[in-house]
Amino acid sequence: MLEVIKPGVQLCIQDLGRHGHRHLGVSQSGALDPLAVRIANTLLGNPLNTAVLEITVGLTQLQFTSATNFALTGGDLKACLDDTPLTPGWRYYAKPGQLLSFASSPDALRAYVSVEGGFDLQSVMGSCATDLQAGFGGINGSPLAAGDQLHYSSCPERHSVGALQPGYYKQVRILSGPHCTQLDSSAAQLLSAKSWQVLPDSNRMGMRLTGPDLITHQLSINSQAVLPGTIQLPPNGAPIVLLNDCQTTGGYPMIAQVIQADLRHFAQLSAGDQISFTLTTPAQAHQDTQQQNYLLNQLRIALTHHDRSIS
Repeated sequence: MLEVIKPGVQLCIQDLGRHGHRHLGVSQSGALDPLAVRIANTLLGNPLNTAVLEITVGLTQLQFTSATNFALTGGDLKACLDDTPLTPGWRYYAKPGQLLSFASSPDALRAYVSVEGGFDLQSVMGSCATDLQAGFGGINGSPLAAGDQLHYSSCPERHSVGALQPGYYKQVRILSGPHCTQLDSSAAQLLSAKSWQVLPDSNRMGMRLTGPDLITHQLSINSQAVLPGTIQLPPNGAPIVLLNDCQTTGGYPMIAQVIQADLRHFAQLSAGDQISFTLTTPAQAHQDTQQQNYLLNQLRIALTHHDRSIS
């Protein structure tokens, strides 16, 4: 069992998200960095969609009450197992009574923890992800609190092993959106021509941006389907990048779409960070997604050989 001693700013259960229900108004939810989830579960031999803990900001303490192997991925929030510093991208072993703690970092915002075999959770609409807006999934649809307990099956120790995680960047690739031609100028090109600053009122629903020359407009459109990665442009010209907990429809013009492979970078962006965009092509976007899948396959093969060689 894993007991929450100190939850920090926001500690919640997430997996790869709740898919196939947007026509019912159900948001995707899920980890803001799905690649980190896949790497963590690959390190442990779990199914890729096994639910994990998403730690935001840090300042969190978790206590293992039974032995397990666990993986730590995502940003470096200065995690320690008791007094031993841990490195993201590695598999570790925890003994009963050991404390997993997170500090914080100016260079990272979210980290992920998975345990071998996964937590014992109830699936809702095909996912254990916590929908913080609608209030379901995870444990009672809420962030975890001190005293909450997550059950898992104890397992024997495995050798520690790690993987080099892809880096996080503040330049994100986009595709031009469907409403650019209806604006006075190419909004996608204007978006990629300058740097933008992340505003403090950003959250898992969306990242609000501001800059020196906002792209103001008077274009009105009917509400249309949106998804994580859609960049909306309100009349005030301050772009909003929709993230995992976003609504399913929106009435602001859609000027761009963040490519799937780059959405993970938003997991580590904090208020005040500078971000820039660059236009790419659908073919390149597809290739980059395939490259991430290739990385996971290579990791799986390497782990299979590693674990066999020491068994």
